[in-house]
Amino acid sequence: MRDRVRTTVLVGAVAAGLALGAPGAAFGAGPAPGPLPEYRVPEGARPVQGKPSSADAPLLEPGTVYEDTVSPGERFYRLGLDDTSDVYVSAVVRPTKGSEVGYSDGVEVEIMTKEGRRCPNPGRAGFAYDPVPIGAAAVRRVREDADCRAGGIYYAKVTRTAAKDSARGPWPVELLVRREPGLGGAVPTVAPSVWPSASPTLPGAEPVARTGGTGFNDARALGGGVWRDDLRPGQTRYYRVPLDWGQQLGIGAEIAAAEMTKPYGSAPGGLTVSLYSPYRGLVDSEDTSYDGKQAAVTLPKTAPVAYENRFSNDAAVRGTGVAGWYYLAVTLGGKVADFTRDVTPVPLTLRMDVVGAPGKAPAYRESLGAAGFGVGSADRTAAKEGLTGPEAAAAEDDRSVMRVVAGAGFGAGLVLLLGLGGWFLLARAGRDLRNTP
Repeated sequence: MRDRVRTTVLVGAVAAGLALGAPGAAFGAGPAPGPLPEYRVPEGARPVQGKPSSADAPLLEPGTVYEDTVSPGERFYRLGLDDTSDVYVSAVVRPTKGSEVGYSDGVEVEIMTKEGRRCPNPGRAGFAYDPVPIGAAAVRRVREDADCRAGGIYYAKVTRTAAKDSARGPWPVELLVRREPGLGGAVPTVAPSVWPSASPTLPGAEPVARTGGTGFNDARALGGGVWRDDLRPGQTRYYRVPLDWGQQLGIGAEIAAAEMTKPYGSAPGGLTVSLYSPYRGLVDSEDTSYDGKQAAVTLPKTAPVAYENRFSNDAAVRGTGVAGWYYLAVTLGGKVADFTRDVTPVPLTLRMDVVGAPGKAPAYRESLGAAGFGVGSADRTAAKEGLTGPEAAAAEDDRSVMRVVAGAGFGAGLVLLLGLGGWFLLARAGRDLRNTP
């Protein structure tokens, strides 16, 4: 034991001497950080291979998540659309670790007729500073897109752009088609000209711990309140908020002081906050620099969710045209690792304000919830309990099992009571017969 103590003291003294003799000793490198969590792909995602020509394009079905890879260039997929529904095609591109990206790099999604005409409302997303997942969505609107109103065969074209000195290898891409049922009766076609757009008033309550997910599929559910998490350089955390008809969302994100490895530093785009629609189209995004001490981003309050918002010329308003889960992606820039201890996460605080009571939904011809939109009681419960999508599905399965068990128990109890009642009546009838003179 004494030998071990002497050895420990000696090693500690040597380490201390090396630290004191090295420049910037107060900002030692520390242990090597582990890998960041991988983007979670949903169970049951189908592999698909997009083609460079529409002639061989594979079919994408609504409601199914597909996994493909995309290199710089075009990939085509086939769609079968009706003449009553709005349709959304999204692509979430996930750069491989260490990929070089620039401002001209990104992904674009288009919907095309079989004659080759591009439908209005394509979607595009670009990279800022970091190779993190980005999503874009194209929309086919029946009431607005005259050339794309008829039912039949269409094509989705996903184009990955890359500068000459950017990464060229294939990246995973997640594809999702959502079909929004048509409305019955009169359909609004004019966007609101006025809506309450004041800066959000964000809550200042004590934060509650909620760990964000790795992507859209395991995003952590949140409601109004103050939430606490951690971020490492280059990491993106995902959260989801249910927004019903007529509701608005205010969002603020703050990162506190990090453990520094240099006396000073600065990372442009050190904190990025992006809000996505229920169909994974970008609604709004803001970023700010970070010097390792403090930074904050506040997004403008969203427009109240309304069907007619989809006809607005403002992209942020247009993105709030349907009720459902809205997704928040918060990224701590990779350059932050140049002057902070990567192994030590940076504290993140989210302040969220959901404004307004749920309003009346438009008169859809079919179930909006079955199409993956809308806000139901299960969604509100998930937000209250802070559940991810997989956790919420498991909880609902458990509740279904308990309902079956409860129903079976009630049935068994009823049978038992009926049996006991019958036995009692038979026994009483027997006594009456014996007592009859």
